[in-house]
Amino acid sequence: MVAKLMCLNCRLAPEMRSKSRGGLFGIGSLPSNSMASSAALKVAPSLNSAELPPEHIYFGPSEMMQAVRQKIERAAGLNVPILILGESGTGKEVLAHFIHSRSPWRNGPFVKVNCPAIPGTLIESELFGYEEGAFTGAVAAKPGRMEQANGGTLFLDEIAELDASLQAKLLHVLQDGQFMRIGDHEERRMDARVICATNRQLQREIETGGFRADLFYRINVITITLPALRDRREDIPYLVEYLREQFNRRFQRDAAPLSKETLHLLQRRDWPGNVRELENCMARYVVLGSEDSFYVERTERPVPHFTYEPTPDGNIPLKRIAQQVTRRMEHDVILKVLQANHWNRRKTAAILKISYRALLYKVRQAGLPAKRGQPKVEAEAKFPADSSAEAD
Repeated sequence: MVAKLMCLNCRLAPEMRSKSRGGLFGIGSLPSNSMASSAALKVAPSLNSAELPPEHIYFGPSEMMQAVRQKIERAAGLNVPILILGESGTGKEVLAHFIHSRSPWRNGPFVKVNCPAIPGTLIESELFGYEEGAFTGAVAAKPGRMEQANGGTLFLDEIAELDASLQAKLLHVLQDGQFMRIGDHEERRMDARVICATNRQLQREIETGGFRADLFYRINVITITLPALRDRREDIPYLVEYLREQFNRRFQRDAAPLSKETLHLLQRRDWPGNVRELENCMARYVVLGSEDSFYVERTERPVPHFTYEPTPDGNIPLKRIAQQVTRRMEHDVILKVLQANHWNRRKTAAILKISYRALLYKVRQAGLPAKRGQPKVEAEAKFPADSSAEAD
């Protein structure tokens, strides 16, 4: 049974379904270890334009993504290798589908090879195929991914994970366009557009001996670098609204649009997991139906920039510095949660899992206004002499 590696169809059943790379942008979590190998060996279906995210959503208004869009419009119709670079979760696989859908090979197959998910002992036979009797267990001839991709696109995901011997064989195929099945002496021709992707710095891999320089130059005809989500923050509101609408349909919910305060919070985050992380956050919001999920279940913990000055005698009081950092972080967190909940202090206290009295104390201590719209009050002493006075 052919397994879907990409799932961008927004018209899904309400129940959760197991997918190898699920999610509305096709960049969800990887399959479990027990399923990874088998899933990676399947042929991904070619997505049509209705199954891809709308272009104005995927590319957004940011200059960096518009530059990516212009580059694929120029390169999609040319039979040259394309290398897609970018951090994990930026949408490299979706971009490969966009390129395929705009190429002369769009009516052909889109064959994906998830390089790190295939054991090293299997990947050669899966790429090149094998003849009957080529090795133990080869009871019948089987075409490889290169043959299956003829007339379409071969997508090598995370190509930097290939070992050195297979890199050399792949280089030969890309140079000559010919290969042989394992156990066969007949050369076969590969007639497919090749797209490669990786989240690694290939120049660094070349310097350390992890990637062949000649293979890099062969696949590096057209290079497209997808920016991290933190580098295109102006696209976040468009992604958020699109994901909210699609998850509402998927889960049969009616989650409201995000408040301006929460939307601004999301635009300030660094998003180490990029669009994949944003997608997971929006799915959680739609399921739980509360913006509290963006605060109480937040895994990102940015470390604020902090400078200190020694005392006149040259000492560095670590305890006081720790207190100061804690106060600053408490100030920022309390302010954000208050803003997100329209200054509802009892709700804020519940989200922060502290008593209402303790919240009032901390609000005064941080110099925050007691109510929205009031001017800030002067904060209490930066380093109180008796911290035990703080309410629980």
